[in-house]
Amino acid sequence: MYSKELTKGTLLPIILKLISESDKMYGYEITQKVKEITKGKIDISEGALYPILHKLEADGILETEKVFLGKRVRKYYQITPSGKLAIAEITTELNDFINTLQLIFNSNALKS
Repeated sequence: MYSKELTKGTLLPIILKLISESDKMYGYEITQKVKEITKGKIDISEGALYPILHKLEADGILETEKVFLGKRVRKYYQITPSGKLAIAEITTELNDFINTLQLIFNSNALKS
C-alpha cells in the first residue's frame, strides 16, 4: 500500500475519474473500486473521501441523489455538466505532472 502522503494529491482526480466513468457512485463503492483496481495499493479512508466529495459538491462539480434503501439512505454522486470540464482539466494537469515526474525519476540528467 502506498503512503497517505504519496497518494493525498491524487485522490481528487482518482475519485472524479471513477465517478465520470460510471453513471453514479456512492462513497463505499468508490473506496472498494479503488482497492479493486489498484489491487489494494491505494486505500481511500472515509475520512479522506467524504471531505473531497463534499467539496466537489459545493463547487458544483458533483451533484447528489439520495436513494432510500429500507431505513437507510444511500447518497449517490454524479458529475454535473460543468464538472465534465473540470475533469478534463484535472486529468490533463495530472498527466502533465506524471510526465514531469518521469523526467526526474527516469532520467540520467540527475547523474551529470
